[in-house]
Amino acid sequence: MDALIAGYHRFRATGWPERRRLFEELAERGQSPRALVIACSDSRVDPSMIFDAAPGELFTIRNIGNVVPPYQPDGAYHGTSAAIEFAVRALEVRDIIVMGHGMCGLVQAVLRGVPAGLTDFVAPWARLAEPARRVLACNPADPQLACEYENIRLSLANLRSFPWIAERLEAGRLRLHGTHFDVRHGVLNLLQPDGSFAPA
Repeated sequence: MDALIAGYHRFRATGWPERRRLFEELAERGQSPRALVIACSDSRVDPSMIFDAAPGELFTIRNIGNVVPPYQPDGAYHGTSAAIEFAVRALEVRDIIVMGHGMCGLVQAVLRGVPAGLTDFVAPWARLAEPARRVLACNPADPQLACEYENIRLSLANLRSFPWIAERLEAGRLRLHGTHFDVRHGVLNLLQPDGSFAPA
């Protein structure tokens, strides 16, 4: 915690004075982010850093494995779906970006099994990504990467199951994007119309 507080003091000394006017404007007029980013909670993957985005530009949801569950309104708790609804219906973002990444721990759990002791919440959450294993039938050279890519496609498909997202897509008021960040090399790959991924 001491290192984090020291970082805060550096922010107050240099970052805050440089961006004070921006924060004041955001406080006065509220937020109007240009995009919703659904990324992994992995500490190595920071969407604001990767996109070099300023405060107020991105509405970000982070969860284990950048998973979007299918549309399922019921009495249960749905933090990811609630945040998606807020970004789309209240903030009216124009773009939704699903950002997967290399060496994803959730994908490793899908491929090798959830580690012991992570049964309360991680195991049920990992089951949402299990359909991504279907690419293994193609015997890919890199099962981890292939499954990471498929997990992004799966989340995009689940986004389309939300009726108010489907309506906005049909009307041209919303766009979906798939991205994958290579942690080792710092390369962002974009999902192409043919389903492949290529560097941005």
